[in-house]
Amino acid sequence: MAVKLRLTRRGKKKQPFYRIVATDSRVKRDGKYIEKIGHYNPQTDPAEIVIDEERAFYWLKNGAIPSDTVKSLLSKKGIWMKWALMKQGADEKKIEEEVKKWEVLQLERQRKLEALRAQQEREKAKQAEKAQKEQQEAASEVEDQPAAEAEASSEAKDETPVEAEQPAAEVEEQANSAQAEQAAEVEEQAESAEAEEQAKGE
Repeated sequence: MAVKLRLTRRGKKKQPFYRIVATDSRVKRDGKYIEKIGHYNPQTDPAEIVIDEERAFYWLKNGAIPSDTVKSLLSKKGIWMKWALMKQGADEKKIEEEVKKWEVLQLERQRKLEALRAQQEREKAKQAEKAQKEQQEAASEVEDQPAAEAEASSEAKDETPVEAEQPAAEVEEQANSAQAEQAAEVEEQAESAEAEEQAKGE
């Protein structure tokens, strides 16, 4: 029987939770398994990986073949590196030294990831603050616009009577001029009539 180390899915829809199991390679993914050796929860940050190292080595020594995903999980826990050293015939002291080096590298990697996340959070906060400030400025401009329009309208109303007074003055002047011309014409006609009467009397 060919044994494989792989994941079997559990959990709700869109909330997967996986068991790491040793199973017959002929069995379906979520079918019956031989032994559970750990679990993997991708819903947490960082993802939770729990593996029974002793049982993982037991199955690896007995020819179990890990899937690509399980192999990646074993690598993240340092188990795959230990297994590679064991296959090379390294003694326990050598393995322990290499594990310590690996743990130091993992800590440095974790610090870098945390620093990167912190920087990304700061950048997001700055962008959000900038966007909020722009929205406030835009809202302020919208609020100021009706006031400016009202002021312009008020100025236009103040100018309107001045424009209306000028034509009225011109009309009055034209009326006075017409009256003066009419009076002069009447006076001229009267003088003309008087002259004709005098001529007739003579």
